Amino acid sequence: MIPIFNQSNCNVFAHTYSIVARDPETGEMGVGVQSHWFSVGSVVSWGDAGIGVVATQSLVNKSFGLRGLELLKQGKTPQEAIGILLSDDDGRDVRQVAILDVQGRVATHTGSKCIKHAGHIVGENFSVQANMMLSNKVWPAMAEAFKKYKNLPLPERIVKCLETAESEGGDIRGKQSAALLVVVGEAPENKWEDPKIDLRVEDHIEPLKEIGRLLKVWRAYEHMNNGDLAIEKGDMGKALEEYNASMEMFPENLEMKYWTAVSLANNNKVDESLVIFEEIFKKDKNWRLLTERLPESELLNVKKEQLDRILSL
Repeated sequence: MIPIFNQSNCNVFAHTYSIVARDPETGEMGVGVQSHWFSVGSVVSWGDAGIGVVATQSLVNKSFGLRGLELLKQGKTPQEAIGILLSDDDGRDVRQVAILDVQGRVATHTGSKCIKHAGHIVGENFSVQANMMLSNKVWPAMAEAFKKYKNLPLPERIVKCLETAESEGGDIRGKQSAALLVVVGEAPENKWEDPKIDLRVEDHIEPLKEIGRLLKVWRAYEHMNNGDLAIEKGDMGKALEEYNASMEMFPENLEMKYWTAVSLANNNKVDESLVIFEEIFKKDKNWRLLTERLPESELLNVKKEQLDRILSL
């Protein structure tokens, strides 16, 4: 059973534009949102791996997020879920909500009293919705962008849709926060691996540019995490490959440079590593101190004379 919530306790203003979408090839599902409202991601975006995603906005009923996902878990379709959520909601005319499930089925509701310009478009594996927009071109442009950028990975595709909305004027009040939530199509064995991506820009002059930057950082650190896993398994070649990929994305990031250098040394390429180590140590001597400690943890596996060469830089 879904509990009945005291709606006066869960209503929040979050006039905004958003997209819920699914990649049929990977099974990933996501929510992207931008608003002139602080911390919009903590209000609008909800998701559960192997289940679906929800965007609840306008005069938000926050309970729609968890309740919508629970209804999907019970086997309800997105349309059935929205019908149940609205059935006991006195504020249904000022709500906007979109629900997408793991099968790609989508349902969206835009209340008759949502502040114009407001509307939504439902397409194959996606829905775009907006309210309090500068013009009625915003959500149609988002829908076209989702189709146009079909070759991009889902997270980048969602960001492109948000950027397109902003190029059409976006929220009439301006911009303040943005968020990107992505879950996978199958429930992970470990619950702590869900969601896959959860990025939020709470308060920023250019929230979409920042969310785009953070997504790129997330991709780079995905390589870093893979490198860490490779070291854990003793696969130094794979570690070097992953760390180098991250360094190429952010060549000025000392963390990424450092572990690339460590991997080079671990792969009997100490001479190549020295150039990178020297650059890092000149910028921050604490990295040299860290290097002294790595052999004890078996994260830097070089001969003593090689270690001495590194530390002498």
